[in-house]
Amino acid sequence: MLTCLRVRHLAIIDELELELGPGLNVVTGETGAGKSILVTALQLVLGARARPEVVRTGCERAEVEALFSISGDSNTKRILEEEGLDQDAHELVLRRVIRSGGGSRALVNGRLATLAQLRRIAGGLVDISSQHEHTTLVDAKTHLGYLDSFGQLVPLLQDLRGGFESLVEQDRRLQHAQRALEGRGERESFLRYQLHQATEVSPAPGELESVKHELDRIQYAERLSNHLGRALVNLDGEHGVLALAAAAHAEIERAERFDTQLSGLLPRLSGVLEEAQDVALDLRRHLEDWDTVGGRGEALEERYNALKRVLRPFEGDHEAFQRFISEAEEELEEMASLEDQVGEYRAKTEEILGRVAALARELSERRRNVAGELSAAITGELADLGMGDARVHVEVGALQGATGRFDLDGARLSAEGVDRAEFLIAPNPGESPRPLAKVASGGELSRALLALKSVLLGLGPVAMYVFDEVDTGVGGAIAEAIGRKIRGLAEHHQVFCITHQPQIAAFGHTHLHVHKSVDADGRTRSQVTSLRGDARELEMARMLAGARVTAEARAAAASLLDEAGAL
Repeated sequence: MLTCLRVRHLAIIDELELELGPGLNVVTGETGAGKSILVTALQLVLGARARPEVVRTGCERAEVEALFSISGDSNTKRILEEEGLDQDAHELVLRRVIRSGGGSRALVNGRLATLAQLRRIAGGLVDISSQHEHTTLVDAKTHLGYLDSFGQLVPLLQDLRGGFESLVEQDRRLQHAQRALEGRGERESFLRYQLHQATEVSPAPGELESVKHELDRIQYAERLSNHLGRALVNLDGEHGVLALAAAAHAEIERAERFDTQLSGLLPRLSGVLEEAQDVALDLRRHLEDWDTVGGRGEALEERYNALKRVLRPFEGDHEAFQRFISEAEEELEEMASLEDQVGEYRAKTEEILGRVAALARELSERRRNVAGELSAAITGELADLGMGDARVHVEVGALQGATGRFDLDGARLSAEGVDRAEFLIAPNPGESPRPLAKVASGGELSRALLALKSVLLGLGPVAMYVFDEVDTGVGGAIAEAIGRKIRGLAEHHQVFCITHQPQIAAFGHTHLHVHKSVDADGRTRSQVTSLRGDARELEMARMLAGARVTAEARAAAASLLDEAGAL
């Protein structure tokens, strides 16, 4: 429910605050006083396109702020949560700022929001019926929902939606299995090749690191062997230390015959020869060991490259490699049963499609039957509103458009069934029914929407209805009938109605009077006053009699208020 509307610097409104109550809020005033500007303000705060020229002359910006009570509005709270906007358990503040230089800003509960967010949030709050309407009932996309609500078809529709959701999910599985079957040959060959490569190499845990370490050692084997080889040649070669020492030993033995004092040198030199021979033996063994390591280098290099190739996709992670082996083997097993799986999924999809098709056909038949009842009900309401020659036709046709996955009897099957619906109206005899949005007269459109709302009372999501020009071209008994209809609607919804007819104004629970004045500086200002008691009776008399209010007009006004108040 809209509890407060605050407007600043909009057209001829300098600043005003409008407090609304539950039920029917009627707005009266002379032509040009600024009544329709209130509707414009409401449209702006609901997300309508903003034009810079609506800003009051001489002002930098116009502001409109609306306070809604949403304590029982779970739908609006859900949308606020989905949009990630702050929410209060009881109130919602929408604000729009329009700059004179162009551009605007939208705020929701004090936070900046996009126009798309503002429109989505406000979509279920207010329905405006006017010559330049912003209304959900004019939108043909909402008509099927109203038809289902009127015919109490929502439970059947919910069954259909649940079945269609299952159908889409099962069809998704079928398509996935079919794609897998179509690409099975290439995928299967790829997996078998990968498994062959993996099992042929069959790396052990930690083997890559071990082989890398061994290769690092081999890189030094050749240089080490060269050094050891040269050392061995110098020690035990033809002209090495051992040969020279042995020759020296023989020469000393010969010299000993001539000088016995040399005999002490021989044991010492023999020790040197023995130690050198031991060193040479150790060098030879060490050299043989490194020659063995160096001989394994080629084989280790091949093994290392094979391990790197197999483990590269897994960044050397042996556990990931093992998981791939298991998953690949499992996928190959699944591929072997793909044909059977596709057959099972196809049969299941067809089974669900059969159930959904039956629900869709039943819903379609019942919709077409209910359409006639709804057409007659709305046409009857129009007769009460002074449009006795008007005819309403609720057209139900096959859902067309983009081809879906499922077609039924030449129509596209969706979660809403196979139907589309649209409310058509022929205001005068001999005219063909036309969409509501194409009805030329603002008054006819307003009364048509009032009739729709009276029939669909309580079925729509909108909390507040706004009527502008609903009394165009009518008066007397017809105006009173319109007033009664609006009063009936106000028993279930908050209503904001701009009217020139006292017969309608009399039914208001709250009466607001818009008037304008010219300041000393020559500027026109529009103001709103809440009328009660004598002030309201005087305004009603003015509406009946014009500028010169007579006693008879006051009496007639009092009578209208008494009769309306008795309801």
